[in-house]
Amino acid sequence: MKASQFLISTLKEAPADAEIASHQLMTRAGLIKKLGAGIYNYMPMGLRVVRKVEAIVREEMNRAGAIEMTMPVVQPAELWQETGRFDKMGPELLRIKDRHGRDYVIQPTSEEVVTDVVRQELRSYKQLPKNFYQIQTKFRDERRPRFGLMRGREFTMKDAYSFDRDMVSAKASYQVMAAAYRRIFDRFGLTYRAVAADSGAIGGDLSEEFQVIAATGEDAIVYCPTSNYAANMEKAEALAPSQPRGAADQALTKTATPGKSTCEDVAALLSVPLATTVKSLVLATDTLNEQGEILKSQVWLLLLRGDHDMNEVKVGKLPGMEGGFRFATLGEIEDHFGCKPGYLGPLNLKKPVHLVADREVAVMANWICGANEVDFHITGVNWGRDLPEPALVADIRNVVAGDASPDGQGELAIERGIEVGHVFYLGTKYSQAMNATFLDENGKPQFLEMGCYGIGITRLPAAAIEQNHDERGIIWPDAIAPFTVVVCPIGMDRSEAVKAEAERIYAALLADGVDVILDDRGERPGAMFADWELIGVPHRITIGDKGLKDGQVEYQHRRDSAASKVSTAEVLAHVKARLAV
Repeated sequence: MKASQFLISTLKEAPADAEIASHQLMTRAGLIKKLGAGIYNYMPMGLRVVRKVEAIVREEMNRAGAIEMTMPVVQPAELWQETGRFDKMGPELLRIKDRHGRDYVIQPTSEEVVTDVVRQELRSYKQLPKNFYQIQTKFRDERRPRFGLMRGREFTMKDAYSFDRDMVSAKASYQVMAAAYRRIFDRFGLTYRAVAADSGAIGGDLSEEFQVIAATGEDAIVYCPTSNYAANMEKAEALAPSQPRGAADQALTKTATPGKSTCEDVAALLSVPLATTVKSLVLATDTLNEQGEILKSQVWLLLLRGDHDMNEVKVGKLPGMEGGFRFATLGEIEDHFGCKPGYLGPLNLKKPVHLVADREVAVMANWICGANEVDFHITGVNWGRDLPEPALVADIRNVVAGDASPDGQGELAIERGIEVGHVFYLGTKYSQAMNATFLDENGKPQFLEMGCYGIGITRLPAAAIEQNHDERGIIWPDAIAPFTVVVCPIGMDRSEAVKAEAERIYAALLADGVDVILDDRGERPGAMFADWELIGVPHRITIGDKGLKDGQVEYQHRRDSAASKVSTAEVLAHVKARLAV
């Protein structure tokens, strides 16, 4: 490709709404152009990156035995109504009507459609296992689209769905996909972690997220530097403390804490560590009738150490909480505690509540909590002596750096990541809802066991940029760069020698299958270099009259601080050697 025949549309400034590096640089480098809120044109330079991502994904999916198909972007609502997701999914599911008033959705994913295909096509156990995938446009009506392609509304995703005869074979299919994903992300050339993820209401342990490590990542990744343990924050277990509970050697004392309604403020006022305080979180669960009206509500009191945060996913798995929970209303709190929030605790309740103590709180002694009276807290609280031992003790908090690793191999550390892939064992959730069965060896119908596997095709370039950029622009890994090599001739329009050498190198690289672009626009060196550093092409060859007189050109990798001189006779071998690194 020659630059004069291509579209290079770099900008000096990023748009005002671009908050993170990838959004700023993708816009400035001419990779994307905003059309509407969360909707972007993929410009020629950006589309080349997307196509390279797709090619790697497609190669590895095919290698793993998956079969490519394409499912419609617009899907009949009837299928989504079969699974209940038409109503349950909420406003992020874009619902539309055709001219006849029939309901449709713009697909955010395709479990329903692929299950409908399979229930018609796969009749016998002899046809299993099967794995179908697509690389297709998706739409999710984000409330607040932001960060460019990181959280847009329209995007491209690779979604795959496996179908098996039983759980054993379904788990084997899952492992095939998990291995394929590792090959895919290895080929991208990015630093990533595969972390154990929560399986949600379906249950089970087979769920992994693939996270590209980046300081701007929205997700917290928990890992152990001295072992292979890794999980997302929702999944990471906080082990029970190994040390026994201390002695109850402080008197129970009602202490004035005027205006101090947070654990941090109370600890500062009393000059005690924050870890000696206990925070009270009041939740409620509702029992509904068929019309969705509340028949009755139950109030829960969760106790966590003052320096810890509640993990909503873990709380949602507590006995009695599986159907969902909410934060209690002010009226419910005052009805049960006789006090407004900020001074709540488990002592002197007006009405009983369901009490849950975090594992850490269950072994605390002489702790501090609210007195259920404004401007007062109670110090020296102890289990057994001052209130009954907690009936329910559970892991309900987020882990923190320094916690013991659940595998017993060291301490946990935390870093930020961007989720770009997810593999998930579904079981029979969709096959049961849609009556997707096959006939087993005995001729009896059985529900298909399913798995689903997604990769954010258009999110991945943004994640790559968040991990690989500097003050000058993007630094692409070779595998997904829009061009792998750029040839930059200085004064090509004025020097026949420069033009001839540039054409020679360009043609030779093309002949060797290298994805190369020749910048024949006649730009000044400063402007030309600035463009390619912003765009992030990893390898640059610069040709000038002065160097050619000495039989040399310059080579510079995008990460190198300076160019190195290479003889014209050796430049091709030099570049190809760097490409192999």
